[in-house]
Amino acid sequence: MDSLALFCTGALIAGGIYWFVCILGPAEQRGKRAVDLSGGSISAEKVQDNYEQYWSFFRRPKEIETAEKVPDFVDTFYNLVTDIYEWGWGQSFHFSPSIPGKSHLEATRLHEQMAVDLINVKPGDRILDVGCGVGGPMRAIAAHSRAKVVGITINDYQVNRARMHNKKAGLDSLCEVVQGNFLEMPFSENSFDGAYSIEATCHAPKLEEVYAEIFRVLKPGSLYVSYEWVTTDKFKSSDPEQVEVIQGIERGDALPGLRNYTDIAETARKVGFEVVKEKDLAKPPAQPWWTRLKMGRIAYWRNHIVVTILSALGIAPKGTVDVHEMLFKTADYLTRGGDTGIFSPMHMILCRKPEKTEEISSS
Repeated sequence: MDSLALFCTGALIAGGIYWFVCILGPAEQRGKRAVDLSGGSISAEKVQDNYEQYWSFFRRPKEIETAEKVPDFVDTFYNLVTDIYEWGWGQSFHFSPSIPGKSHLEATRLHEQMAVDLINVKPGDRILDVGCGVGGPMRAIAAHSRAKVVGITINDYQVNRARMHNKKAGLDSLCEVVQGNFLEMPFSENSFDGAYSIEATCHAPKLEEVYAEIFRVLKPGSLYVSYEWVTTDKFKSSDPEQVEVIQGIERGDALPGLRNYTDIAETARKVGFEVVKEKDLAKPPAQPWWTRLKMGRIAYWRNHIVVTILSALGIAPKGTVDVHEMLFKTADYLTRGGDTGIFSPMHMILCRKPEKTEEISSS
């Protein structure tokens, strides 16, 4: 009887561990397992050093205000967080409004499909994904529109992940991924039928520089849509608590500095775009985009325990626990930004490159 009780107890514990790690642990799309967490292109023994290097950028803030320093800053960040994002969130590294009756995955896909619907592309058109990550939006958009999507990301590890996912999804004929800096894109002028960026251009030190590059590579008459991270009209720079929230978001998401919503359309017009539409997709009647963060707090704690154990066993690189803790704290800042309404990750702007363009002064 004692042996049977011991056996049953052991089986229950083993089953609980399996359920805790393997069933609850992965993201909605199982692109990454906890035991495979890495530092991206960074060797395992250098993850801790690179984490400390990432934080050193904030001790020298002027260095993240120049185009020369930002690629290294953002590349380091995505080497550190890409696997954790995939494992704990999914293959689409962005937010979307909650939709009653729809799962987070379904809401994400609808948010992505809306972007390509806004730019009116046809099957076979060549469109640009500016800051494509591991390609979650790219695949949803290619499957939905049948357009040929070219994505660009600064991070070489993400290029390899995206190509693997594209092939696995059977979409590699429609999806191409290029490693490069979106401030200096390796594409010819007037070569794309449309473009979109989903919560990506916030990493640019100057929005004007990336918008000018997108303008350059678009064909005349083509449309570009972007979902921008911004501070809203509710943000008061004189409020220390609000400033803490915004700075917490910046530090935890590799941002040179969040822009105010009023800067977006002004910048687009400055580089030559016509602004077709502008709307904060986070505002009511949209449902809160941060609901998933609130609901995921138990999952964050669960995942943190898993990461801590894997790191202690030497399976996850040293420094992974620090990175996960940083993201956990950032999630709290993001939630507070959403709750108070001072921050939006989906200020949408739809622009058109005029049929006839004049050279825009760089001054």
